[in-house]
Amino acid sequence: MSLTPNRRLVGVVLLVPLVVTLALWAFAWPAARTAPRDLPVGIAGTAPAADRLQQRLEDRDGAFAVHRYGSEAAARDAIEDRTVYGAVVVTEKGPALLTASAAGPVVAQLLHEAVSAGAPAGSAVPVTDVVAAPAADPRGAVLGASILPLAIAGVAAGAAVTLLRLRGARAGGALLGVAAVVGLLATAVTDSWLGALTGDWWSEAGTIALVVLAVGAPVAGLAALIGTPGIGMGALLMVLLGNPFSGVTSAPELLPRPVGPIGQLLPPGAGGSALRSVAFFDGAAAAVPALTLGAWAVLGLAAVLAGGRRGTAADTTAPEPVREPALAG
Repeated sequence: MSLTPNRRLVGVVLLVPLVVTLALWAFAWPAARTAPRDLPVGIAGTAPAADRLQQRLEDRDGAFAVHRYGSEAAARDAIEDRTVYGAVVVTEKGPALLTASAAGPVVAQLLHEAVSAGAPAGSAVPVTDVVAAPAADPRGAVLGASILPLAIAGVAAGAAVTLLRLRGARAGGALLGVAAVVGLLATAVTDSWLGALTGDWWSEAGTIALVVLAVGAPVAGLAALIGTPGIGMGALLMVLLGNPFSGVTSAPELLPRPVGPIGQLLPPGAGGSALRSVAFFDGAAAAVPALTLGAWAVLGLAAVLAGGRRGTAADTTAPEPVREPALAG
């Protein structure tokens, strides 16, 4: 048995468990450490009770980042602008809670439990859902489950472009085409059929297409620059790290540090935030994640084009094969 097969055997035995362990860590650790960390919440009211409530929230070891508002209307505007996840309105009758289940049902439930724990015994805290999740998907399960397939679609597009040896403009055109088609089909499923997304149809389709392109272009770009191992590196970054770090099933502020901020710098996390904004909040707070997605897409396409030019130059400078003269019979 030659040395090369032995090395391959050892590589498989070591690499597969390592990848599985990394995936388990990336998915299980954030889930096991879910808790609020500087979660933006609002308090409306000027009474001393509002000051006491703010102090109680701020004393919870950095769990909440409290914003004060002078009126309930201002707190509602902040929720609709995605400045805060919810707000407590302090009234003479006691606290009332404003939530936005569309921003994350997990966060809405967490805020309800936190406010109810501080309410007088036997009293119920009235809750108003300012931006409610759609009736067809009250738990936000569809949006939470959509990011992984989009990341896989992007990785598959980048891998296909590489394995089919598409270069330069052809590779870029293929990536753009795949992203556009996935955007249309995915929006048809999640919005038109399931009713889980309720925003502007074309804005949702464009956001989904941008997510796929922001994943696929860097994968293809890495492969164009360093070869087929770039596919594995891209898949590792986008799927095994980007998806569990996205916070799309809960909220980035519920993930352990620095997972939450890192996840928002990767396409799955930025894509989840952008899609939530355009689907439920009329595009509020979508600018930063959209710019993040655009940066990944542009850098990836630039790498694809650069790798294509390098490959073309290598082809044109390669020496022609020496032809052997035909043997006479």
